[in-house]
Amino acid sequence: MNKRVWIKLALATCFSALAGAASASETPATLAGAQNVTAEEVKKMLEAGVPVIDTRVAAEYAEKTIKGAKSVPYKEKSTKEVGFDATVDQFDLSKLPQEKSAPIVFFCNSGECWKSYKASTVAVKAGYSKVYWFRGGFPEWNSKGLPTQ
Repeated sequence: MNKRVWIKLALATCFSALAGAASASETPATLAGAQNVTAEEVKKMLEAGVPVIDTRVAAEYAEKTIKGAKSVPYKEKSTKEVGFDATVDQFDLSKLPQEKSAPIVFFCNSGECWKSYKASTVAVKAGYSKVYWFRGGFPEWNSKGLPTQ
């Protein structure tokens, strides 16, 4: 194998590995035990009185959030992966509705933000049966010009 071919093969391998690492940090498209919802669906649910939980840090919530959302930050120390270890994270389930059969929506900043994915997972494991994950999160909400506070 000549030097030029070897370099091209090495570069292609590096770029492929980098692309795989970048996509690995994205949240999955779905979450077992939770239903994905769109901004429009979240708006209707919010209007019907369903709690919408902003899992981002308090400073992000204070800066701008979905109008009517409640702040319950998910403090993550675990890895950004499906098999994360929730025992190293902090999420105050006592701030969620006590009725575990009531619907609840979780959101954060979508894509590479795993806070709402993790909060939804923890809620499902804690016995909440109507968990809605707004994967598009605040960026989707804001891009549609929906009400903020």
